[in-house]
Amino acid sequence: MKKMLLSISLIVVVLQSFSQERSSGNNGLVTVASASSVKETADRFIETVTSKGLTVFARIDHAVNATQQGLQLRPTEVIIFGNPKAGTPLMQDNQLSGIDLPLKVLVWEDENGKVWVTYNDPKWIAERHRLSAISANAVKGMEEGLKAMTNAVVKK
Repeated sequence: MKKMLLSISLIVVVLQSFSQERSSGNNGLVTVASASSVKETADRFIETVTSKGLTVFARIDHAVNATQQGLQLRPTEVIIFGNPKAGTPLMQDNQLSGIDLPLKVLVWEDENGKVWVTYNDPKWIAERHRLSAISANAVKGMEEGLKAMTNAVVKK
C-alpha cells in the first residue's frame, strides 16, 4: 500500500511539474496561453511587431514543412524578429549572444488544442551569455516589449 501511495504521489508531482513548466517559464522560457488559433495569433504577433517598428525576418510554419515531408505536426509556427538597435548592444557585450538573436516566438497548439506563445526570457539570454551591466537597459527593454506585445496578441 505504501509503495502504491508513493507511486501515485510521484506521478502527481511529475504531472504538476509538467503543467507548471508551461506556465512558469522554466528553462528560460516564457509561455502564455492564447485565446485564438495559431495562425490568428501569429498574424496578430506580426502585425504588432511591425507596428512597433521591428523587422520580421522570417515566419516558419513547421506544420506545413512537416506535411511536405509526409509527416504530421500540430500547428506550430516560429516568428523571427528584432531591431539592430536593441540586439547589437548585447552582441557588443558578448558576441555569442548572437546565437539567441534576433528574438523569436513559437506559436503552437498542444495535444488538447490549446494555443500557446513561447519565447526565450531576455533575462535568461543575459544570464546564459553572462552579459554585463552595459546590456541591462537593452535586456530590460526586450523583456518589457516582449511581455507587452505577447499579452496584447493573446487576448481575443
